[in-house]
Amino acid sequence: MKLLALETANEQCSVSIVDETRGLFFQSDERAKAQTQAILPMIEQGLQQTGLQISDLTAIAFSRGPGSFSGVRINAAVTQALAWSNDLPVIPVSTLQAVAQAAFRQAGLQQVTVMLDARMQEVYIASFQLDQHQLMQLVDEEKLLDYQQAAAYQKFTVVGSGSVLIQPDQEQYRQISASAEDIAVIARFDAMQQQWVSAEQALPVYLRDNAWKKISEQGKP
Repeated sequence: MKLLALETANEQCSVSIVDETRGLFFQSDERAKAQTQAILPMIEQGLQQTGLQISDLTAIAFSRGPGSFSGVRINAAVTQALAWSNDLPVIPVSTLQAVAQAAFRQAGLQQVTVMLDARMQEVYIASFQLDQHQLMQLVDEEKLLDYQQAAAYQKFTVVGSGSVLIQPDQEQYRQISASAEDIAVIARFDAMQQQWVSAEQALPVYLRDNAWKKISEQGKP
């Protein structure tokens, strides 16, 4: 099994290639909004370093959102293009779940409430806890909430870019964010179970109706 994992949903870019037991390649580009320029060269470099072709892959996993509107859209579009052209299945992974997995990987946290800044006085939020496979699993529902609603919805230790918006004194885990490594860890288990979808189902999740209008209102490209 060879799995390509992509993460561009939070204004950075990373690529990971894994097999059943280990990581084969990982690279990240932390420059803000460089996903369009960075993602394809990083994929190509990963394939070269591992000696693989796209056709050798078992599946492609991607961070499906919620997150940066443009980042989520880029991730889905690249994944769909590669999967369609090479007849590969796709594994969509929640960006919030990937942040929770990062919290376990980086800080050893086993119960977290992930909050990501959604702009406009709102956050994307969901809670997760560790299961027997060392994977962080959803325990409620992913939501887009205002700050007051999010404070009431919180269950566990808060992590992610939106944490200080709700609890200004909670700086410790604000910088935790997902990478393709976390996408790969979650998707690897699904790939081993052949739990995937076709390329046309590699759809982004925004959690916000009329997302393009909202982004336009923020003056973002």
